[in-house]
Amino acid sequence: MARFDVYSNPDKSEHQHTPFVLDVQNDHLSGVETRIVIPLRDAQAHGSRLERVHPAFSIKGRDVVLDTPTMATFPRAWLHTPVASLAPQRATVQDALDTLFGSY
Repeated sequence: MARFDVYSNPDKSEHQHTPFVLDVQNDHLSGVETRIVIPLRDAQAHGSRLERVHPAFSIKGRDVVLDTPTMATFPRAWLHTPVASLAPQRATVQDALDTLFGSY
């Protein structure tokens, strides 16, 4: 598992509005049984957004919004093979986290 890897949402009943989750946990904490993830919600279903807290991305041809304020922990076992990586957009993701936590 790597920070900024994108996974299919393990809750299949949510795929229509939340198809993916983004792992944002530090890579050095691999021994922890949970991972901190942020939902990547369908852009059409998300509605209004704050640009810096809710950046938009395209994952596997689907427009999604990073719903940073609703991050959560998932058991590591729920996350299987990554479907994409947002490592090239690391600065945008980090800016959303910094904006949420006040480090800007």
